Amino acid sequence: MFMMRFDMRAPKTGAPAPELYAAALDMAEWAERHGCMSVMVSEHHAAEDGFLPSPVVMASALAARTKTLPITVAVVILPLCDPIRLAEEMAVLDVISRGRVMYVAAIGYREEEYAMYGVDFRRRGKIAEEKLGVLLKAKTGEPFTYEGRRVHVTPAPVTPGGPMVAWGGSSLAAARRAGRHGIGFFAQSGEPELGDAYREAARSAGHKPGMCLLMPTETPTTVFVAEDVDRAWDELGPYLMHDVRTYAAWNEGAVTTASISFARTAEELRAENRSHRILTVDEAVELVRGGTLLALHPLLGGLPPETAWPYLRTVADKVLPALA
Repeated sequence: MFMMRFDMRAPKTGAPAPELYAAALDMAEWAERHGCMSVMVSEHHAAEDGFLPSPVVMASALAARTKTLPITVAVVILPLCDPIRLAEEMAVLDVISRGRVMYVAAIGYREEEYAMYGVDFRRRGKIAEEKLGVLLKAKTGEPFTYEGRRVHVTPAPVTPGGPMVAWGGSSLAAARRAGRHGIGFFAQSGEPELGDAYREAARSAGHKPGMCLLMPTETPTTVFVAEDVDRAWDELGPYLMHDVRTYAAWNEGAVTTASISFARTAEELRAENRSHRILTVDEAVELVRGGTLLALHPLLGGLPPETAWPYLRTVADKVLPALA
């Protein structure tokens, strides 16, 4: 019925990072008790607001505080990683979580991140291609040879073949990369040619096409549920706009990306009624009954936990009973 996402942004206008991290772990426990489908954590680097740079570490903390909750790391910026070291971390987390963590890898899109790591931004596609092949071998726990040396990732993962890894992106190149490597494809875009390119590349490489998630631009990707929507927009508007403005600055011209808005004010964002929505209880119930998960982002923009919790309680006390 709902999922939850954390990016751990802590701008100066919001709550301090230690409070947000502590609240995220508490909220994950709450989410598990209330039937959450998955908790997602993301990755970015060198962000002024402290966007989560180490999603595997955060996923480990989430796994340690929960028992059954599925966790998604989306995305891992693969060209910035050592794929063998990443596979080791994935193996340990697979054991800790007993197979509850999956990953969506991608190439990223911010040159500042590549500069910080000393990786050539112009070669990110070629780098990703090589590292993805290595990661998919290494995560299995089976020994193999790479660049003339023996690689054997231990401990053995709990998940047969290692944790699930999919590829993310909104380009034809990303779709074809996922298909060539025989893994699932996740796109924050609903362009049908992406699915066609993915399936064609998979079949050409001898793979059966797997999960292909294309997200239409009208999909609500950040949702709050409130009993008084007007009051909620007054309270949440500044935090929503921090998210909107930051992503818009990072993604100029990304008009087909579902989670991106170029609204200039909270009033414009509300009128769009697209990526960022504050729903009434009845609207939330209708959305779920129509087949769409509630994409909760409770600490968005550094939202203070004491402000965030009442919106989660509205989901638990009003929405979930109506759907039972």
